[in-house]
Amino acid sequence: MFSNLTKRLNATFKRIRGQGRLTEDNIKEAMREVRVALLEADVALPVVKEFTDIVKERALGQEVMQSLSPGQAMLKIVNEELVKTMGEANESLDLSAAPPVVILLAGLQGSGKTTTVAKLSRLLIERHKKSVMVVSADVYRPAAIDQLQTLAGEVGAEFSPSSVDQKPVDIVKRAIAAASKQFSDVLIIDTAGRLHIDDEMMAEIRQIHQIAKPAETLFVVDSMTGQDAANTAKVFNDALPLTGVVLTKTDGDARGGAALSIRQITGKPIKFLGIGEKTDALEPFHPDRVASRLLGMGDALSLVEEIERKVDKEKAEKLAKKISKGKGFDLDDYSDQLNQMMDMGGMNAMMDKIPGMADVPQSLKNNVNDKDFSRQIALINSMTKKEKIFPTLINGSRRKRIAAGAGLQVQDVNKLMKQYKQAQKMMKKMSKGGMAKMMRGLKGRTGQGQGFPFQ
Repeated sequence: MFSNLTKRLNATFKRIRGQGRLTEDNIKEAMREVRVALLEADVALPVVKEFTDIVKERALGQEVMQSLSPGQAMLKIVNEELVKTMGEANESLDLSAAPPVVILLAGLQGSGKTTTVAKLSRLLIERHKKSVMVVSADVYRPAAIDQLQTLAGEVGAEFSPSSVDQKPVDIVKRAIAAASKQFSDVLIIDTAGRLHIDDEMMAEIRQIHQIAKPAETLFVVDSMTGQDAANTAKVFNDALPLTGVVLTKTDGDARGGAALSIRQITGKPIKFLGIGEKTDALEPFHPDRVASRLLGMGDALSLVEEIERKVDKEKAEKLAKKISKGKGFDLDDYSDQLNQMMDMGGMNAMMDKIPGMADVPQSLKNNVNDKDFSRQIALINSMTKKEKIFPTLINGSRRKRIAAGAGLQVQDVNKLMKQYKQAQKMMKKMSKGGMAKMMRGLKGRTGQGQGFPFQ
C-alpha cells in the first residue's frame, strides 16, 4: 500500500538522518524532494503546498536546529504533520442512534460500493456483535441486487429483497420497515452509482437520504483515482451531508494521493480502507498508523490486532501444548501455519506493517512471494497422512510422486522441505517463550509515543 511514496520518502529521510547538522539549505532541499514525492503520488497541489510550508517552517525553528538529533527531530515533525493532514485520529461509526441505525453508501459506478456493504456488514457482525440487514436500491446495474444477496449470505447479514421494477425510494422505505420489524441493529443501504456525476443521480440520492435519515452517509471511492477521488468526494459532499469516506482498492494503490488529499479537501474523515477483495478486507483508518507506514516504520499495532483477531487461538494452543510435550512440528502443522498466514493477506500484505522492514534491502523483499506459500500448501496436500506426520519418510521416489500430484517439480519439494525444517527450528524456540517475547516486543513499540524510534 502506497509503496512508491514510502520509497521516495524513505530515500529523502535516510539522507537527512545521515547528516549530523541541518542547515537552511539542506532543509529546503529535503522539502523540495518531499514536494516532488507528494506530487508524484498524485496528492492535490494545495495539500502539498500547505504540508511542505508547515513542515519547512517548523523545521527551520528551534525545535529542529537546537536538537541533538536534528534529522530525527525533523522526521518527528513530518510524522506529526502527516497525521494532521489525514485527520488526527480514527473516527469510528456513530452507532448510538435508536436501531435500526441506517448507514447509506454513495459513490460512482465501479468504486466498490456493493462489496463494501458486505465488508462493513461482516465487520459490524464480527467485531461489534451487531445484527445487520442490507438492501440494494441500485435498480440500474444488471445483477447488482443478486450480487448483494449472495454477499449478504456469505457474511451472515439479513437481505431485504428488491427488484428492478421498484422505485429506489420505495425499496428504502420497505427495508426500514423490515429492519424495524426484525429488530436489526443496523440497516446498510447500497445506492446506485453512475459512470460520472449527474443531476439525476444526485436528485435520486438526496431523495433517498431524506427518507432514510441515515446516521452515517459514507462516500465510497477508488483510491487509485488519486486526487480525483478527493475532488469527486467534494462534489458529493456539496450535495449530501457526508459523514465520512471509505477508500477502496488501497492494496493496489502504490501512490497514496487520495489518502493524503481527502481530509484537507472535503473536511470529512476517512473511516475505512478497503485492502483486498475478500469480505474481511476492510480496516478502520488510523492516520497515525498510516503515517508510520508511509515513513517506513511499520504498523505494529495493526499487525498485533490482526494476529490476535485472525489466528485460530484453539489451534495455536493445541500446537503449543503438542510441542511443549516434545511432540514434533509436522507438515500438517506447517500447512496450518501457511493457511493462517494466507488468511491474513499473505506475507506481502504483512510486510509493510512489520517495524524495521524499510531497512530490509528490496532484493530480499522481492524474494518473498505469496505464490510460494500456495505451492507449498499444494505439495503438502499431495502427501499421504503418514508422510505429513513422519516427514523423514519422504525419499527421492516419494518426492517425485508428491511433485507430480501437485503439478510441480522435485526442486519445489526440496525447497518446501528446507523451509519446513527452518520453521520447525523456529517453533522449538517459540515453544520456550519466543513467541510471547516477540509479541511483547511488538506491543512495546505501539504504546504512547513508544512506536517512534526518534522520540
